[in-house]
Amino acid sequence: MHSDPQALAELAGKTMYERDPASQALGMKLDEIRPGYARMSMRVRADMLNGHQTCHGGFTFMLADSAFAFACNSHNFNTVGAGCTIDYLAPGREGDLLIAEAVEQALSGKTGVYDVTVKNEEGRTIALFRGKSHRVSGMVTDAAA
Repeated sequence: MHSDPQALAELAGKTMYERDPASQALGMKLDEIRPGYARMSMRVRADMLNGHQTCHGGFTFMLADSAFAFACNSHNFNTVGAGCTIDYLAPGREGDLLIAEAVEQALSGKTGVYDVTVKNEEGRTIALFRGKSHRVSGMVTDAAA
């Protein structure tokens, strides 16, 4: 195993992002990663708006879910979501930069709990997401060995 947890998190994040066409297609960026933490951002485009001319909740969810995925895979163990909830608190608007910050709250055995806060660039909270992770077999990258 890699001796530097930060370098390992960065390598796992880079590897995952390169294999993640969904996040890339939505314009998501991995802004920061460290063990048990990830911050991602996404600009709300016109094609992400719903009938109320606000960001469709599914796009907000996808940003939060991606940040969750990067945070729970930051230890380089293949980890998937086992369940999650989201509360929408305010609308995202066209042109907003949404920022999702995922923080590991607990990690025990193969199970983890992560909280994700989605805010706009002005600091207004858009959504709160909680995800439960489950470790499966394998590593994100073998290059860390």
